[in-house]
Amino acid sequence: MSLRLDETGFGKLKIFQNPEEFCYGVDAVLLAGFAAEGAAKRQCRCRIMDLGTGTGIVPLILSHKTEASLIGGIEVQENSYRLAVKNAQYNDLTERVQFFHGDVKEFSHGDWAGTFDIVTSNPPYTEGAGGIESSNKAKAIARHESTASLDDFVRTAANLLKDKGDFYMVHRPSRLVDICESCRRHRLEPKELCFISGKPFERANIILIHCTRNGNPQLRILDPLFVHNEDGSYSQQILKLYEKLP
Repeated sequence: MSLRLDETGFGKLKIFQNPEEFCYGVDAVLLAGFAAEGAAKRQCRCRIMDLGTGTGIVPLILSHKTEASLIGGIEVQENSYRLAVKNAQYNDLTERVQFFHGDVKEFSHGDWAGTFDIVTSNPPYTEGAGGIESSNKAKAIARHESTASLDDFVRTAANLLKDKGDFYMVHRPSRLVDICESCRRHRLEPKELCFISGKPFERANIILIHCTRNGNPQLRILDPLFVHNEDGSYSQQILKLYEKLP
């Protein structure tokens, strides 16, 4: 396994990644920033769980952006799980950040049920048989619902959350109806939705959605966000997210 140690841009945090498998992108950073804003509103040292954590980038960023007392991550791929553990150790975060190896479906019940304030997820975007599957097995699992479906991620999130706990997810606009239907069926009420595009006036290709367990029905559409300016430079919104601007 050929590893690469990358700067995250968040404090002194660094992350080991295998460039031959799946490396994190802006989606994970957007998700972590979105959840961190929600954690700040809680004004407490909350407990957070990340579903499908990969090599642990979302928990790592949240350890920098929040005062959460515990940040967990669940990952089905053994290589990614081992890297996540290595990343927590390398950054001296093992007391706050812990990773667990297994399918998200295995964590729907048990001692953890109803014990988390926040659950985050950057799940595979493509339905099991949809799209063009990668010949790289690790990338295929990360991108396709081959081990757990969207509904599995939503159900597990709902079961892990306390009453009025918050679920934050990044996904694709094409799955919005599926997401809302699944969330409501599992008593996660959609509360905020943000559309994200590559540049201003382009069609959105990412969404951020925030749901509350047993929340009241009321969805707020947030101002749209774009990653790059027209000239290709990063937008102020993204620079703020990466803490390059006040």
